[in-house]
Amino acid sequence: MSTNGKLNRKLRMALVGGGQGAFIGRVHCTAAVLDNRAALVAGAFSSDPGRAKASAPDYDVPPDRAYGSYRELIESEKKLPADRRIDFVSVATPNYTHFEIAKAAVEAGFNVICDKPMTFDLKQAEELAAAVDRSGVVFAVSHNYTGYPMVRQAREMVLSGELGEINAFRSNYIQGWLRTRLESDSQKQAAWRTDPSKSGAAGCFGDIGTHAYNLARYITGLLPDAVSCHLKIFAEGRKLDDYGHAVIRMENGALGTVTASQISHGRENDLFIEVDGTKGAVEWHQEEPNKLLVRRNGQPLAVYTRNPGAAYMTGTANAACRLPGGHPEAFFEAFANIYRGAFDSMVLRSGGEPFEKIDTIYPNVSDGVEGMFFIQQCVASSGASGAWLPLKHARARR
Repeated sequence: MSTNGKLNRKLRMALVGGGQGAFIGRVHCTAAVLDNRAALVAGAFSSDPGRAKASAPDYDVPPDRAYGSYRELIESEKKLPADRRIDFVSVATPNYTHFEIAKAAVEAGFNVICDKPMTFDLKQAEELAAAVDRSGVVFAVSHNYTGYPMVRQAREMVLSGELGEINAFRSNYIQGWLRTRLESDSQKQAAWRTDPSKSGAAGCFGDIGTHAYNLARYITGLLPDAVSCHLKIFAEGRKLDDYGHAVIRMENGALGTVTASQISHGRENDLFIEVDGTKGAVEWHQEEPNKLLVRRNGQPLAVYTRNPGAAYMTGTANAACRLPGGHPEAFFEAFANIYRGAFDSMVLRSGGEPFEKIDTIYPNVSDGVEGMFFIQQCVASSGASGAWLPLKHARARR
């Protein structure tokens, strides 16, 4: 039971996806249990029932709660007594399956943490958001880069006015792993990401461009107005974009750019952002996540390191740290911060207490809708030779 925002037990987790050969499912599980606030007790680890059950021992899930499908998982867990059934479902499957899994879990009353992009298209995203509104469950989207302490430091600096009015941002996610057509060799991760029937309307821009856009929205808090986008396929024969560039006009008059590439030689997961304000500028690189560069004209370059308790660290950034300064924190810890924020809301919900649904520290269902709208409008703009199209969705949050 929950009292005063505290729970006297661990939250019970079910994982959908994450079977043998998968990557992100294991990340979800590791992040969820990192702070000892949750335990993985059930799962449907593959769309293939045999593989799903064979994967269960890898997660120490007992055979009676290793389900052959997500439908079996949800129906079976609903029938369990309240002191045994799961509290939340983590969805770690390819894009085109997110909607049906997440919607079924939401309608069954289970909280959800869903991988990104949230759904296959905007219509599904809006329908899912409406289901979340009706059910009152906690719904988080794993735009995990928002969990890094120095990203939250940058956000607080912007929102407090320390950088002045924001004039511009440049948010980029550069990779090189799809320089050649790995999908032709049946490479699993490449195959579904480059298949329009599984990835959706966009390839690179849907996969990582959404991360760059979400990061800019999270740090700056600026509301978008319109977008002009150019997407391109450089690997001959590929069906979806592997490179793209979007220019975004923000409501306050600022200009932003989002660039995403999966064909740049030697680049791994080079997500980085620069934000220009009238009083200062910041720069952050995901591959060196414990540093935030701060620039002001006429002053030396300042390097803020992730150092809990340092005078320059904000309360939000401090709260996202687990280790003293100088001991690097990275991907798993950032991912775990998304779970931590969602857990706080789940605990409140379990006790019948109100919880924030819009202005959350973690990406929520509205951010998921925004991401799908971003993809839709970028694809449409590119198809119209870069025409300017509206970008502010009705669910856009500040």
